Amino acid sequence: MTLTEDDARRRDEADPGHRELFHIPPGVAYFAGNSLGLQPRATVPELLADLDDWARLGVEGHLEAGRPWLPYHELLTERAARLVGALPSEAVVMNSLTVNLHLLMVSFYRPAGGRTQILIEDTAFPSDSYAVRSQARFHGLDPNTTVVRLAGSQEVFEYLREHGGRVALVLLGGVNYLTGELLDIPAITRAGQAAGAVVGWDLAHAAGNVPLRLHDWGVDFAAWCSYKYLNGGPGALAGAFVHERHLADRSLPRFEGWWSTEPATRFEMAPVARPPATVDAWQVSNPPIFSMGPVRTSLEMFDRIGMDALRARSLRLTGYLRELLDEVTPGRPLEVVTPREPERHGSQLSVRIGSGDAGDVTRRLRHEHGVIADAREPDVVRFAPVPLYSTYHDCWRAARALAATVKEV
Repeated sequence: MTLTEDDARRRDEADPGHRELFHIPPGVAYFAGNSLGLQPRATVPELLADLDDWARLGVEGHLEAGRPWLPYHELLTERAARLVGALPSEAVVMNSLTVNLHLLMVSFYRPAGGRTQILIEDTAFPSDSYAVRSQARFHGLDPNTTVVRLAGSQEVFEYLREHGGRVALVLLGGVNYLTGELLDIPAITRAGQAAGAVVGWDLAHAAGNVPLRLHDWGVDFAAWCSYKYLNGGPGALAGAFVHERHLADRSLPRFEGWWSTEPATRFEMAPVARPPATVDAWQVSNPPIFSMGPVRTSLEMFDRIGMDALRARSLRLTGYLRELLDEVTPGRPLEVVTPREPERHGSQLSVRIGSGDAGDVTRRLRHEHGVIADAREPDVVRFAPVPLYSTYHDCWRAARALAATVKEV
């Protein structure tokens, strides 16, 4: 390899990131932050402080804790909104990703007449596919004809031009989980809405990865998880966005519960909810405080560092990793399938293995070289250098390990 280890270390000295804020597994080059982010050092002490309030105060912690539990979710709202480019009234942290997608589709998937179809990408994450198929069945429709799977952005644009009158909902992943491609969210949103459809986004691989401007782009709704790039921990609480133009629309159906009503009237115990004209109206249940804590800790970190700075370092890291992979792939059954253009990808570079098993490759990378990547069967290995904590030396190790694992042919 012409890009040397010394060069990688020099780059790290000049562009160190924020590695000191995280617990890094010892001896490991970690590239699985697109699957599970690493633990911030601040998470444990801040979570313990919340737990101590429970031990000290019992039920009185709802109002008297250092971070009172009754309005706790509001501590996350403005930071979550800034992360995704939303107004505070448009963003909320709640539930899990697929639960949020279902709650949002209750409001925004309204099949009627000949407009019933749901567009998703052919390589959508399976949970999204299951969710939209089950929504179609819930409405008495055949998911095999209602759910239209398209191969990429160009097919989405073409389908909307030719058959837009059939489409009720466009629901795509902002960054494709398999290939790492960043879709043109504003352009697809405009095209879908111009065709008369509602446009929603699964931002599981986009939130905390790429800058987002959901309000300005006019996105109808979106949801994201917090355990990947947002480092909220396994199964961390997710987020939801609803554009302000929908917030006061009382005709939208919604599922409601204890937390759907105005906070000021919650303890009046009235039999009919009084939902606020914010996305909080889509909440259902009392939020789990000790699950919210790690997400709050992470959002504070993102708020302090800023997505623009993280995106700039992400592009430097992925650019360097691609240079290294360009040296490794010739002569080997390897292909980087993530688009090369910086504006078309996030932190993840996906490598297709032309012979052999992706799972076996990742096992060997881990156990023989200390490089943690992940496999998406049957043939894709995903490397995600996360700008918060990944290093150029990690990238150098990964390319060197891949070269040693997949032999030339």
